[in-house]
Amino acid sequence: METTTNTTQDTTAHDTTAAHDTSSTGPQGPGYARTPALMRPVRGRMLAGVAAGIADYLNVDPTIVRIGLAVLAIAGPGVPLYLAGWLLIPDEGARQSVAADVIDSISYRDR
Repeated sequence: METTTNTTQDTTAHDTTAAHDTSSTGPQGPGYARTPALMRPVRGRMLAGVAAGIADYLNVDPTIVRIGLAVLAIAGPGVPLYLAGWLLIPDEGARQSVAADVIDSISYRDR
């Protein structure tokens, strides 16, 4: 019986050590998973990559997001939402969004 108890205690000690491992936690510490950045990917895009970027961020199939945007386009706010996503969501590998680039170029000219 002692052998079984020791095995259980060793497993419990191992599990406790694994629970305190902070190598896979986010910057806020244990319990906060690191979320992927919202960006428009270079691969898998149809137009500007807004639906693919949102789908990657939400971890869903891009077709679902594309259908949702198409329904919203018919209902009214889909096209402005897509344009806002194109302007505000940065390209994969870009430092900032298209809108931020435009604002920076305008503010740079004013100097």
